[in-house]
Amino acid sequence: MPHASVKDRLLRGVFAVKRAYYRVRYPRLRLGRDVQIRGRIRLRRGVRVTIGDRTRLNKLVRFAGPGTVHVGADCLLNATWIGTWTAVTIGDRCLLSDCELVDNDFHNLDPLRRHEPPVPATRAPIVVEDNVWIGAHALVMKGVRIGHDSVVGAATVVRTDVPERVVVIGNPQQIVKKFND
Repeated sequence: MPHASVKDRLLRGVFAVKRAYYRVRYPRLRLGRDVQIRGRIRLRRGVRVTIGDRTRLNKLVRFAGPGTVHVGADCLLNATWIGTWTAVTIGDRCLLSDCELVDNDFHNLDPLRRHEPPVPATRAPIVVEDNVWIGAHALVMKGVRIGHDSVVGAATVVRTDVPERVVVIGNPQQIVKKFND
């Protein structure tokens, strides 16, 4: 068993070095205790990001936009992309797998104003409550709240709020399962 403890100490050291590197590289990044960066992180366009204690980031996790992102403790972000003009909040113990969360439309809907700078109506915060699992290639759109303990299936487009303790799939999303107490 001594080899496991040596390996664990070595891994903790590697994660500490990566945390230190990313804190220097991105001054707007706040990393909690024992965050594990197993891949890479990329911040663009002034985004401010806070990552909670013991959260794991695998592959390339990207954040972009002038807004803020808060990720809770004990989460897993795997090849996730978050684009924010306002705010994206992710609760504790969430699993985000190769998905996108976008709190804005990037462009005005009105054809005559499409090439003008986006107006405030094109953006709204996203809230992902505790213990939510968002599957691969899912897209969570502006103004959505996903209730705690819910699951967003792979390739689902989430355009409206998701109640707590349900599974949603499809485009547009539909509830296919409810977790009974």
